[in-house]
Amino acid sequence: MRHSVKQSAPKQPDFMQIRGSLTFAGDKSISHRALMLAALTDGECVVHNPARGQDLEATRRCLAACGIESAWEGNSIRITGGTLINPTSDLYCGNSGTTVRLLLGLLAGQAITARFTGDESLSRRPMDRVIAPLAGMGAKIESAQGHLPLTLHSRQLNGITNQSPVASAQVKSALLLAGLGAASTTTVIEDLPTRDHTEKMLSALGAPIEITESQIAVQKLKGNLPTFEMIVPGDPSTAAFFAVAAAGLPGSELIIRQVSLNPRRIGLYSVLERMGASVVYQQADQILGEPMGDIKIEATPLQGVTLTAKDIPGMIDELPILAVLATQVEGVTEIFDAGELRLKESDRIAALCQNLKKLGANVEERVDGLTIAGPTLLKGNSVRSFGDHRIAMAMKIAGLFATGTVSIDDSDCINISAPEFDDLLNQVLMNST
Repeated sequence: MRHSVKQSAPKQPDFMQIRGSLTFAGDKSISHRALMLAALTDGECVVHNPARGQDLEATRRCLAACGIESAWEGNSIRITGGTLINPTSDLYCGNSGTTVRLLLGLLAGQAITARFTGDESLSRRPMDRVIAPLAGMGAKIESAQGHLPLTLHSRQLNGITNQSPVASAQVKSALLLAGLGAASTTTVIEDLPTRDHTEKMLSALGAPIEITESQIAVQKLKGNLPTFEMIVPGDPSTAAFFAVAAAGLPGSELIIRQVSLNPRRIGLYSVLERMGASVVYQQADQILGEPMGDIKIEATPLQGVTLTAKDIPGMIDELPILAVLATQVEGVTEIFDAGELRLKESDRIAALCQNLKKLGANVEERVDGLTIAGPTLLKGNSVRSFGDHRIAMAMKIAGLFATGTVSIDDSDCINISAPEFDDLLNQVLMNST
């Protein structure tokens, strides 16, 4: 059922504006994959502008425990590929689901024995979605009822054809990485397109991979991948928080420079266009199959939208900040088929509803999403991050649309992905008077 709620626009106070340009640290998804693929080379690789934050450090630390050394050099990581070895201690993945799921596939394909652990939040997240297909390839994985800790035992893998019931780039990538060491072809079939960084990078490096519109097939890697040097495009998911602020705060104009323009990563920006925002793209380069360029966003009057299953995979991490923006636009915004939000670092559907209601928003929680009627003048209050970096960042931006102060119980979790968040926000915040 579609809602037809409409509210009169409240008188807006003089909010701050977002004006200027920003360059962001490298895309986190690409950075994880760059380090893992570098591990499969036979020499030195250099990754410029990688992501900053605790998640990528978890991947780097786990690879080091498996014999793959790396070091920061300014704003770059130099990593030496070679032979992966069995770690002598647990692989602690912190809060990073990408680290544990992708590394599980990579190490399974290389017949490594390892035990994976994580923090309390990661230990609550489901791992069966990747354990089951890897077991179908012959991997032996022991887990705590589908959760961390889990132990991978050395086994030779065989390829499979997998059609996951969950649209997950992490599951797909884990199987492709495992397939590089499997005795026969591994094929992944996608009903809905998900992030395609793994297959793009493998193809650019000359790996035995075949990509069609709905499936990807990879064969056993003979020898090593070639060494490479790459610049990681800026993270469009982190940039999305600033883009939303620029789209929603009257008089704002922001240029996001050297960011990933991968079509499967800019779903949020496409939705901003559907809402009526001015969004202009300018591609400047392509590196290991990844397009990079600038995005210019200008504030304009916005309308609510309806999002369904086809929209969700391309903007799953950006839904929390879109929910904040929905409180400020004319009409109703409905988000369907987003039950995956309940399985992230927090139950993001419940977290958003609880916090936005405390700020005075008109929001309705459903099993698979949210309905938000706007516009609403938010009012300052205390909110919770639930230890979730994207909830914390979304609430920081919500504070820009509120009268009074929005105080967050714990914003340190932002360091998981974007320790530079506050500094960047301060760079472009300007008084509107």
